[in-house]
Amino acid sequence: MARGRKHTAQFKAKVALEAVKGQKTSGQLSSEFQVHPTVINRWKKQLLDSLPEVFQQGQPVDKA
Repeated sequence: MARGRKHTAQFKAKVALEAVKGQKTSGQLSSEFQVHPTVINRWKKQLLDSLPEVFQQGQPVDKA
């Protein structure tokens, strides 16, 4: 069984960010970017799940 295309991290981030904005449905984004809606939703979830790490890296631990 053939695997899908490989997409760059930049492309995934762009599509996921568009999904997070919520201005278009997954179906609309699917047509625009030629990616299955399920894949778009998975990338969106990965983006949202990884956001807290962006703000934790290099930050001292608050001992309040």
